[in-house]
Amino acid sequence: MTHSIPTPAEHNPFDDRGPFLLSLFMTLVGYSVLVALPAINSAWVDQLGFTDVQVNRVASADLLGLFIGAVLTSALIGRWSRRGLTYLGIALAIGANALCTQYVDYHTTLLLRLMAGLGAGFYTAVAVAGLGAHSKPREAFNWMLLAFAVSQFLELQLIPHLSMNGIYLFFIATYVVTLPFVKLIPAADTRSRAAETVSPDTQRPTLLAWVGIGAIVIAYINIGAYWSNIELAAEAAGLDGDWAAQVIAWCVLLSFGGCFTAMWILKKFDYDRPLLLTFFLMVLAVGVLALDFTAALFVFSVAMFNFLWIFIDVYQMGGVSVADRSGSAAAFIPGAQGLGQTVGPFAASIMLDLGWGFDGVFVLCALASAGALSVYAVIYLKYGRQTV
Repeated sequence: MTHSIPTPAEHNPFDDRGPFLLSLFMTLVGYSVLVALPAINSAWVDQLGFTDVQVNRVASADLLGLFIGAVLTSALIGRWSRRGLTYLGIALAIGANALCTQYVDYHTTLLLRLMAGLGAGFYTAVAVAGLGAHSKPREAFNWMLLAFAVSQFLELQLIPHLSMNGIYLFFIATYVVTLPFVKLIPAADTRSRAAETVSPDTQRPTLLAWVGIGAIVIAYINIGAYWSNIELAAEAAGLDGDWAAQVIAWCVLLSFGGCFTAMWILKKFDYDRPLLLTFFLMVLAVGVLALDFTAALFVFSVAMFNFLWIFIDVYQMGGVSVADRSGSAAAFIPGAQGLGQTVGPFAASIMLDLGWGFDGVFVLCALASAGALSVYAVIYLKYGRQTV
């Protein structure tokens, strides 16, 4: 079978190297606060004197802003210029972080972090929508998550060595670097051209993109609750805290394995069955700690969690983008992730307050993963013979 050479009308500008690399970099910048929250939380406590409760509320404000910004971008991206939305996000993020260097009281910081998160939401949603508009969105997101794993490691090494103002200035600098390149973002509506890259016979209904968004929220409830409590649970189980922290840090490197495995499977198999299997394994990985919490099970759980988390993201983010080539659903992805990561720790805190312990938290994690598994199982039963 031969393939015809694409005509200029079929060219997808989001496949070009400049827009792709810019979207890749912008996602890393937009998620930078989320990635570095453990280190930033410590800085807020040690350098500004915030309490643990205040730190959690400030972090939640950042995530809430990310969610709101992504929701607004999702609604506006079909009518507003992507470049304009990006400039708006940069202005809000730079302004809020700059003001954070001048105002350090809790209530002002709370409002400013909401504003910074809002800017990050606009900015990140445009970037994620750009990756989603790529002709091969799953591969695009795989490269993004691979870069994400690298940036996560580097940020967690850098942030603890910076002052509080240094942290804010670091975030400002990452947005400033973007400014000269915003013009690379395709300005025209590429909806029709992007849609041409997917066969009409195999494209799933757009409604499924929003079902996928709901599944991302559910999946990230597990991620938020697990990641916020795993080290605390290890210490409560009598494991050495420093050892547990080192295990968690080194297991982050398994994210690379998840990325490369996903990339290999993308070239060899379909997309639905690997995702179902991965969610099933995630249920086991987090749920096993509700049954017993030994050092061996802890290492197994953390290692599997880090490998599977990135693997799942490749398929979820790519699947949403394939199902809706307009970019509206893809722009919502950061908001869905932020919402899930807000709900997860909040629900876990309620369970701990009720005295259900960390066993209850890990049951919550397993149920969230099982919920997302159920969503994709229903989709597979109905559309399993289609390949997207």
